[in-house]
Amino acid sequence: MEKCEAAAKDIRGETLNPHVCARHLDLASLRSVREFAARILEEEERVDILINNAAVMRCPHWVTEDGFEMQLGVNHLGHFLLTNLLLDKLKASAPSRVINLSSLAHVAGHIDFDDLNWQKRKYNTKAAYCQSKLAVVLFTKELSRRLQGTGVTANALHPGVASTELGRHTGMHSSTFSSFTLGPVFWLLVKSPQLAAQPSTYLAVAEELEGVSGKYFDGLKETAPAPEAEDEEVAQRLWAESARLVGLDVSLKPPARGQSSSR
Repeated sequence: MEKCEAAAKDIRGETLNPHVCARHLDLASLRSVREFAARILEEEERVDILINNAAVMRCPHWVTEDGFEMQLGVNHLGHFLLTNLLLDKLKASAPSRVINLSSLAHVAGHIDFDDLNWQKRKYNTKAAYCQSKLAVVLFTKELSRRLQGTGVTANALHPGVASTELGRHTGMHSSTFSSFTLGPVFWLLVKSPQLAAQPSTYLAVAEELEGVSGKYFDGLKETAPAPEAEDEEVAQRLWAESARLVGLDVSLKPPARGQSSSR
């Protein structure tokens, strides 16, 4: 929170906008997600843009407060619950937008419904990360379908590789081979945090993207995601399972395919 408060202070100073607030949210805790959402609903009149940006990458076999595999729990389930808790406010603020940050790594992902939380298999940090990022794209697709006719759009995004601490568990910095052989090439492809934030900003405010929903962007360009990411049946099954895991009411039926939901 100290880093978050410092960032908010810097933004207030640069923009002279006093309405920049820092709020605590732990995506590895469903309790924290619910508390954060309740505070936003109470304090904010509108939610025009929701950017689900946070992630963990290739961490050890940790579990969240609620017992979920950490990468699935933080990268997908925490954002899934948060977005659903804010949906009514997003609809009331329409036209509004949801941007979910995924990764190019989703192309190597696979949703294993028999073992989403890696309780039966030997843990593979890379495969778990790829599954979590595929889940983000599938969530976006199904969310977009459910939001048809509401004025709320949802898109997924690979922002590029940013120079942040996200990759601290990958071993890139501790490996001599990686540092001296791959390092120089790798760092040529790495963006500064400011540059890596541009695609998210573009999806959030670009006038030409008004009404564009259910798409996947690589940087500033719309592109096709992996085939499994476009499987509607997998997307709907993942939604149902995610709702069960986080304790959301799934009794309300989504709009049928080809139909729009009413506001």
